[in-house]
This record gives sequence, structure tokens and C-alpha cells, in this order.
Amino acid sequence: MAKRNIIKIDKDKCTGCGLCIPNCPEGAMKIIDGKAHLISDLFCDGLGACLGHCPEGALIVEQREAENYNESRVMVNVAKQGENVIKAHLEHLKDHGALDYYNEAIAYLNDNNIKIPQHEGENEKTPSLSHSACPGHQVLNFKAERNNNQNQTEDRASQLQQWPIQMHLVPPRAPYFKGADVILAADCVAYSIGDFHNRFLKGKSLAIACPKLDQAQDIYIEKIKAMIDQGGINTLTVMTMEVPCCTGLLHIAQESLSKANKKIPLKSIQVSIRGQILEEKWL
Repeated sequence: MAKRNIIKIDKDKCTGCGLCIPNCPEGAMKIIDGKAHLISDLFCDGLGACLGHCPEGALIVEQREAENYNESRVMVNVAKQGENVIKAHLEHLKDHGALDYYNEAIAYLNDNNIKIPQHEGENEKTPSLSHSACPGHQVLNFKAERNNNQNQTEDRASQLQQWPIQMHLVPPRAPYFKGADVILAADCVAYSIGDFHNRFLKGKSLAIACPKLDQAQDIYIEKIKAMIDQGGINTLTVMTMEVPCCTGLLHIAQESLSKANKKIPLKSIQVSIRGQILEEKWL
């Protein structure tokens, strides 16, 4: 077993309404004795498709020791529920950038001669990330769009080439991380540096976090580790403010690198509250 994201059910808040059940096609939850229960760690991918369907807010994602999620065993249950459920499950995986699980699901369907639901013009071997039930979580890669607009002369043009960017939301295996130079910036950095986009963000992928105010920051360590080992990032640059509480973000990055199997270059950039670069160095 390893520590990973997984659903937790607050039994005090749960009313047993069952609205979460149809939104978990993986079959990880059932109503037992009037309450929702996670019946198997193996079936819960921890991506949170069920979260927004609980009217009482009884569902959260926590990080704990759990059995590894098993996509092949999940597909046995998903396939029994028909084409629409298969389609919803595949979209759920794609929306969260879980392409390894997606490919396992496709392989299961192919091996068992089960029709692969597709959107018009979509090739199942090239998963699309354009369909999402929650726009805030939708994985978008608009690098090509940015490259096509390089002729624009307006100096305020955004250099952001992806979505989402907040550390709790970014999928560590999102396609925009593959081979990318990544900026991990404290929330205040972009507001302090007037030319942040052109000077630092151009051509890079981004994640933002606040080491003082964000909750459950232990998740960040595992997520950055996954971005390195599974997401395939090339380099990591941590940008922090000069205030003492901001150094925590660099410590998180360093701990993540120490636990990662793959070693990548790490740069630290410290910014003053007036937007000046106080220090820039490779560690």
C-alpha cells in the first residue's frame, strides 16, 4: 500500500440519500445501513467525480495509506453498466488527465471486444481533454494557440498555456507537463512582478500555491513527486516572495525531489514585495 488521494465520507453529515452512487461508475461506494460507504480502495481513483453531487458536503478527498487503484478491476464493473456509463467513466479519466488509467480502460474494452464510445471525430487512441463536468477542473492545453498568436504586438498578452493552475487542482500527469519546464509560483509572485508573463511564464507550464494559507499541503509533496516521476516534467523553478512564510513552498519542492525516483534540475527565484528579483540560483 502507498499514500494516495482517496474519498473520505463524513458519516455524521451523510444522510444516505444515495445521490453520490450513480456518479461513481467505478462502483467504489454503496449505501449500507442508511449511510454511504467506500467499499473498496481498489475501486476509488481519488479523482472526486462524486464530490459535487453530495448535498450535505459529506464527501472529501483525503490522502492516506490505501491499496493501489485497479483500473482493470474497475472496468469489469463499469462495462456491466452499459455504453453510457463506459462513456462517462472514460470522460472522467480524460478530464483529470489520468491517461494511464484511460489507456488501461481502452485496453480492457479492446481485449473484451466491447465497443468504445466516442464523440464525433474523436479517436480513442488519442484521448481528448475537451469534455468536463466541472469547468474549474477541466484540463486544457492551449500551448499551440499561444504559439499561433506570437505575431501579436500587445505587450500585455497572456503567456498562460494551460488550465488548471492551482496545485490542488492540477493533475500531475496532465499532458502539458510532459517534457515541460515548470514554474511553481507562490500566489503573490505574479502580482508583484510586472512582466511575469513575458519574463518568466512564456513557454512554460505553471502551478501556483500559497504556503501560508493553503490547506492539506502534504498532498503537494506527493503531487510534485508524481509530476516528476509520472508527469515527466523537465525542470522545476520555484518562485517565492521574500516574506518568511513563503519559504515553505521551496521546502515542499525540495522534499518532493528528495522522494522522487527521477532527479531533475531545481531553481529558486526569490522576489521582493516591490517586484525585484533578489536571488536566482540553481540548487
